[in-house]
Amino acid sequence: MSKKFVFAISVMALLTACNGSKSGDTALSDNPLLTKSTLFLEAPDFDKIKTEHFMPAFKAGMKQHLAEIDSIVNNTEAPTFENTLVAMERSGQTLTRVSNIFFNLTSANTNDDLQKIEEEVSPLLAAHSDAIYLNDKLFARVKAVYEGDKTGIDAEGLKLIQEYYDRFVRSGANLNAEDKAKLMELNKEEATLSTDFGNKLITAGNAAAVIVSSKDSLDGLTEAEIAKAADDAKAAGKEGKYLINITNTTQQDILASLNNRTIRQRVLDASLYRTEKGDSNDTQAIVLRLAKLRAQKARLLGFPNYAAWKLQNQMAKTPETVFAFIKSIATPYAPSAQKDAAALQAYAKAQGLEGDLTAADWSYYANKMRKEKYGLDENEVKQYFVTDSVLKNGVFFMAQKLYGLTFKERNDLPVYAEDVRVFDVIDHDGKQIGLFYTDLYRRPTKSGGAWMSNWVEQSHLLGQKPVIYNVCNYTKGTNGQPSLINFDEVTTLFHEFGHALHGMFANQQYPSLSGTNVARDFVEMPSQIHEHFAMEPEVFANYAKHWKTQEPMPADLVQKIKDAAGFNQAYALGENLAAVSLDLAWHSLTVEEAEAITDVAKFEEEALRKVGLYNPQIPPRYRSSYFRHIWSNGYASGYYAYLWSEVLDNNAYQWMVANGGMKLENGQRLRDMILSRGNTQDFNTIFTAFTGLQKPDIKDLLRARGLQ
Repeated sequence: MSKKFVFAISVMALLTACNGSKSGDTALSDNPLLTKSTLFLEAPDFDKIKTEHFMPAFKAGMKQHLAEIDSIVNNTEAPTFENTLVAMERSGQTLTRVSNIFFNLTSANTNDDLQKIEEEVSPLLAAHSDAIYLNDKLFARVKAVYEGDKTGIDAEGLKLIQEYYDRFVRSGANLNAEDKAKLMELNKEEATLSTDFGNKLITAGNAAAVIVSSKDSLDGLTEAEIAKAADDAKAAGKEGKYLINITNTTQQDILASLNNRTIRQRVLDASLYRTEKGDSNDTQAIVLRLAKLRAQKARLLGFPNYAAWKLQNQMAKTPETVFAFIKSIATPYAPSAQKDAAALQAYAKAQGLEGDLTAADWSYYANKMRKEKYGLDENEVKQYFVTDSVLKNGVFFMAQKLYGLTFKERNDLPVYAEDVRVFDVIDHDGKQIGLFYTDLYRRPTKSGGAWMSNWVEQSHLLGQKPVIYNVCNYTKGTNGQPSLINFDEVTTLFHEFGHALHGMFANQQYPSLSGTNVARDFVEMPSQIHEHFAMEPEVFANYAKHWKTQEPMPADLVQKIKDAAGFNQAYALGENLAAVSLDLAWHSLTVEEAEAITDVAKFEEEALRKVGLYNPQIPPRYRSSYFRHIWSNGYASGYYAYLWSEVLDNNAYQWMVANGGMKLENGQRLRDMILSRGNTQDFNTIFTAFTGLQKPDIKDLLRARGLQ
């Protein structure tokens, strides 16, 4: 997942917010957030930044930004591209800097004080955004530039004009004063609730961990996994017991190995109901309220539902296009899912399973069936995937072969948590293009999942090079054993690094158009295309080495991985389709429909039944009550983007395969035509120019998913 801070101020209200406590105690003159960092490429100076710096910095940053906006509004000269839009691009740098740092800390290394500040500042940021995008005089200047003579303005400048005008209109600039006041109240409440949802989810995930008393109950796990569970229990004050952490998705990787069916069900139930216990971490009331707020907001802005409003600037454009796209996948998926379920049920019964196969059983028997059918043992495979090797000898090696990049670790820059690492990014001509931070291991203070964003956004206008980070949630090794990951986690590292490359190769004048500041249903394409290179023979051989012997993975085991690649695809696709359908169901509601819903779980079941995707054996990848993407991370109406982008990336990858595969010439072409373009061109035009296709071809996705 790419966590972007596009058009920083307005998006803040849709993502998480801010950080700090004791807000009145710190003199502004001593606040390191209020001036550019003096470290290399303006990297954050975490040795100086303290929690109590954030709230004063936010307030000062907002005040400064509004003063800059006022100077634009009150300029007595006629509106021009330079004195209005370029001036806006230069404005708010302090607030952007504070936000970029704070947003990652609240997601990757939060605490009670940060969460309190986040709750306090999120409605302030929403109001700040509205003060800009609902400013009549400012919009009048933007509109004058939009409608005026554009002679001499280059292509990127023209795109900036269009983006600003559209953003003002989407934000409600054409509403009357009464409706603007209503919209501001809705935005403020939405920001508060989204922040509350994200904070509850972190706490709920930690609280949902399953405590097991007996080592025998963990039969099937490796000794390293059992030792990690014991260490985690000790850290939680449960010494002598074993703790199983709950990750952000519904299914838990550990279910593929646990022999004890009762424990498997406990783990799945802990995952399914983590935020539905009626306690302080229950998010159901927030979900219901957010659905209503968003429906009201859409109507106020002149749209039948939130999805129709949100999708205007995406490749898909309309909910109808998205529904048609999902149907085109769900139709061939359904018989495949039925076939897989019947085969797995029969296999489990032959293995002694009594009764019906459940969601808690699926991964377990699928793993056994895969092992029997292909001779593939997941635990055996993991011995060859050391996280550090996948990063350095896989991801970095790929970047060197495809783009000529090299990475050099440095230890002179401060970091915000243990295990965070920093690398110089050196281009093929020897020039440094940016910095890259990694934060790869799970900790209780970190949100689940994986993401990328910028500490510093690339911009020629501001003289900034990109400073980028990737965050993941891998299990750290214990007792001298390194962190070992499965192949899905390997591809996640390649995926997030694809986002990082999209940011590293940014080559834009204006920060609002830079790097990953693109449509939600396009941004995942540059990341997902890099997943393919995880199995590129030269790359794979360079990182897939046994952690003890350093011997490369045997050819027969590599072949088993390839042979089994299409196995059990129906499950992964089904849980994804179900999550997409839930997102669209919640955000296609009219005001009246949203107000009539009182039961989150009941609505969820009914919504999935309507599209033929209700299947207790294959629950959604995220249930509504812990669906962070759509309630807290800006993916509302946009979770389909992963599948949509998967079509794009498969089309683009097939072009590369047909034209020589992973070589520097193709990497340069990908860099020039996609990764360095930012939001400077129409995305369909970019896609067609690279692939030669007039429109995305779903056949490549269906083949990749084993549905054709």
